[in-house]
Amino acid sequence: MFKKILLASLIAASLGAVPGASIAQHRDIIIRQAPPPPQEEVVPAPRRGQVWAPGHWVWRHGQHVWVRGHWMGERRGQRWVADTWVERNGRWHYRPGHWERGGRNRDRDADGVPNRFDRAPNNPNRQ
Repeated sequence: MFKKILLASLIAASLGAVPGASIAQHRDIIIRQAPPPPQEEVVPAPRRGQVWAPGHWVWRHGQHVWVRGHWMGERRGQRWVADTWVERNGRWHYRPGHWERGGRNRDRDADGVPNRFDRAPNNPNRQ
């Protein structure tokens, strides 16, 4: 049992976790400190075959660190869902960016409500 606890502690330390932060499945980081407002970025002109991944805050070594936006190779039939922080019950959950295929459960505005059930599926500012 002690070996399992020690191993879990070493893994958490290597991922930059600190007391008060936990890492669940799918790299979901949960902390109590809200991320700062997004930094302003100048999005370059569109590039053929490329998708812009906007900058975002990540949690590293007990603090928020800004990761600048960058270009990625486009994937046909998929769209890039940007990294986001979501507040639930006073805790902040980090959702890493990922590629998503189209389909019944698409969520264009990443508010957690699939488009087919969402009255405003294109509104990223909906509470």
